[in-house]
Amino acid sequence: MKSLVENIDKLHTHTTQRGVVRIKRNLELESDDILSWCKKQILSKDATLEKRGKNLYVHLPHCKLTIHSTSYTIITAYKKS
Repeated sequence: MKSLVENIDKLHTHTTQRGVVRIKRNLELESDDILSWCKKQILSKDATLEKRGKNLYVHLPHCKLTIHSTSYTIITAYKKS
């Protein structure tokens, strides 16, 4: 998914604060800068990317991010058990 890395500056959350709050809660993050945190994770060497349908899935050792493949909207994120 080279396009996600090439378009990392287009990455964003939903226009409402609810999306940011949900991601922060799901990942149990302290930081309020969720977007920067997600970008850093996507660019890390531990990230593997998978495209299924209209979504991109970023798999990391500790979490999974779901991103819309054309709008680059972070849909959700979950901690791995």
